[in-house]
Amino acid sequence: MQTSQSHLAYLALEHLIVTLALKPGTLITEKQLIELAGSGRTPVREAIQKLSWQGLINVRPRVGLQIAQIGANDHANVMQVRRELEPIAASLAALHASDLQRSRLSECARLMAACAVSGDLAGFFAADKAFDEILEDSCPNSFITVALGPVQTHSRRLWYSTATPERMDRSIALHVAVIRAIQQGNAEEARATMISLIDYLSSQ
Repeated sequence: MQTSQSHLAYLALEHLIVTLALKPGTLITEKQLIELAGSGRTPVREAIQKLSWQGLINVRPRVGLQIAQIGANDHANVMQVRRELEPIAASLAALHASDLQRSRLSECARLMAACAVSGDLAGFFAADKAFDEILEDSCPNSFITVALGPVQTHSRRLWYSTATPERMDRSIALHVAVIRAIQQGNAEEARATMISLIDYLSSQ
C-alpha cells in the first residue's frame, strides 16, 4: 500500500503529539511543524487539517497553532466511545480483513512483542497506531471507523501521559490477543478480546 506524503507528515506529527514531544498547550508555527515532519508545506498543511479535525491541534486566528490541552473528562469520554464501537470494528475486521491486512497485523504483533522486551514505549505507540489503521482499513463500516479514529488517537496520548513499562506489557498482551483473533477470522473472539482490552485501558 502506497503512503502519501501528507499521510507520512500526519503520522510524524501525530506521533509527536501522542508521545508528548509536543506538549499540550504549546503554541507552534507551521514552519516548525514542517521542520519536525520533514515534509513539504502542502503535505504538512493537509496533516494540520486532519489533526485539527481530530481535535489535536487548535487553529487560533491571529495567534497561530496550538497543541490541544488535555481535559479532565477526556479519558472517560474517549473510552466510552471506544467501548461501544471498537469491539464491533474488531469483529467486522475478523470477518473481512484481506490476507495482506492479516499479514500486516502479524507484523504489528511482532513489533509490539519486541517493544515489551525492550521497554520501548514510543515504539509500542507507533505499532498501536499501525494496528488502528489496519483495523480501519479492514472494517467495512466507515461510519464506525470515522468515529473511532480521533478517539483512538486521543486515547493514546492520554495513556502515554501515565504509561509505564509494566502497564505496557499487559496492554501488549491484550493487543496481541485481539490481533490473533482477527487473524484467525474469529469474530466473537475478536469482540471479546477487544472488550477485555478496552476494559483494561479504561481502568488505568
